[in-house]
Amino acid sequence: MTRQELRSSGSLALIFALRMLGLFLVLPVFALEARNYAGGDDPAMVGLALGMYGLTQAVFQLPLGLASDRFGRKKVIVLGLLVFAAGSLMAALADSLMGLVWGRALQGAGAVSAAVTALLADLTRETVRTKAMAMVGGSIALMFSLALVLSPLLAGWVGLAGIFWITLALTVAGIVAVVAIVPPEPRRHTSLPRGRFADLLHYPDLLRLNAGVFVLHTVQMAMWVAVPALLVQAGLAKAAHWQVYLPAVLLSFAALGRLFAMERKGQLRTALLLAIVLILLVQAGLGALTLSGDAPSLWPLGAAMLVFFIGFNMLEATQPSLVSRMAPDSLRGAALGAYNTLQSLGLFAGGFLGGLLSRHGGMAGVFGATAVLCVFWLVITWPLQPIGREAVKNT
Repeated sequence: MTRQELRSSGSLALIFALRMLGLFLVLPVFALEARNYAGGDDPAMVGLALGMYGLTQAVFQLPLGLASDRFGRKKVIVLGLLVFAAGSLMAALADSLMGLVWGRALQGAGAVSAAVTALLADLTRETVRTKAMAMVGGSIALMFSLALVLSPLLAGWVGLAGIFWITLALTVAGIVAVVAIVPPEPRRHTSLPRGRFADLLHYPDLLRLNAGVFVLHTVQMAMWVAVPALLVQAGLAKAAHWQVYLPAVLLSFAALGRLFAMERKGQLRTALLLAIVLILLVQAGLGALTLSGDAPSLWPLGAAMLVFFIGFNMLEATQPSLVSRMAPDSLRGAALGAYNTLQSLGLFAGGFLGGLLSRHGGMAGVFGATAVLCVFWLVITWPLQPIGREAVKNT
């Protein structure tokens, strides 16, 4: 990677990290802290407040992705972060659960993931784009692990409102990074024709990748309904769960070197399918563990988390990279908008379905369903041919 590409990748990964850290800090403590708000005794409303972010994000990802194609990436990113900051402020000032619902909804309306990944694609060559996307994906995974450590501590010190104030501060830092650190974007966007969502339907492999990211994040969110309970059964206190998550995330980064080697050899499709198989094996293994009826031990659970994060990080690097390569320039923002829309819907669907399946089918039902989803994902992804944009436009 050139110095310019390293600057672009590092600065945009920083923006993702600042934004996602604020979001992840809320997740481990939201359900408990929300009980202190008026209306917080209603579990359905608590779930709505937590999931509302994913719903509004799904609604706005595609329009903002299209807007970034038309008006420029950085303008849309700054606008989205300002909206996200306003939502964080509303949530910080809320004195009722309904106030949290509206604050989370406004946070989600600042959906900049598509514009950020599109700008990253604009500023990097195809030969190094997977590395750039891996920096973003790795920053997200690292922020998730960091949040698991910090969230309970911060909640005890400053409460849920204080965490939203911290989120606001992190978002302002992200806006400063966009303006002061991210390199100027290419000027060609303003002269491009407006992309249409319907045009994306002509690219079957883009549809496969969209379905893939939906399944990936549905599986991810459904897992977290059951995995914490398994760790508790294995004798690990809730406050110590990071001792499993953090080493698994850090060790999983070592596998990305193998991914880059496969990319240089033209084996990106193989890497993608291998990562899906890894996710499938984890779901099947955890399902078998819950069906056995025996109390789980920490070592198998830690190994499962390591394998999961290896597959997850590989997919977070390869899938958006492939979307950016296989979409025409005039549709890149729209394609990444659709991709991130399905990602957001997957987050919402995983949380909702995970809770529903856990209630009616137990943890075995959760992992059985996620394993079936992974099989479906593997089947629909198998025909994918990860070719470059020029080849796609000529098909």
